[in-house]
Amino acid sequence: MYENNFPKKRYDQTMSFLKKHISTNEKILDLGVANPFSELMQAEGYTVHNTSGQDLDVDLEAIVTSDANVVTAFEIFEHLVAPFNVLREIKANKLVASIPLRLWFASAYKSKTDPWDRHYHEFEDWQFDWLLEKAGWEIKDVAKWTNPVNKIGFRPLLRRFTNRYYIVYAERSK
Repeated sequence: MYENNFPKKRYDQTMSFLKKHISTNEKILDLGVANPFSELMQAEGYTVHNTSGQDLDVDLEAIVTSDANVVTAFEIFEHLVAPFNVLREIKANKLVASIPLRLWFASAYKSKTDPWDRHYHEFEDWQFDWLLEKAGWEIKDVAKWTNPVNKIGFRPLLRRFTNRYYIVYAERSK
């Protein structure tokens, strides 16, 4: 099902969580450009439209004009300066979003080659929950998982049992 070096565990966990909460007859707006996971969602029968790479901190048009009833955001919110604004403006009534959790033993991610690929936020689970609730979402289900790496050392050992990813299914509060 997966090719190349795709993160198999993360993709499996994310797809399983998505299937648990979202049926394939629902229309999805996936925040971020088309990517291997959005292509996988389509291969699984989901109708998916992606945003086009605009800066979602300042250009919310794709979000406010979308007629999708589900928004997915997989490892997107940590890249935004103001994720609250995006979350507040979503018109869909369902949200499935995942984030990498802040790790006490590793600094925030910053790409060495791409000046835009940086984590402005690395949340703890309670912070992300609070952000969602403040933006008008009611959390219905959550899951966490680790991201072990095949390296030797103290930090790789910690990654074997420290949760790295957090995923949430939420519905718009009434």
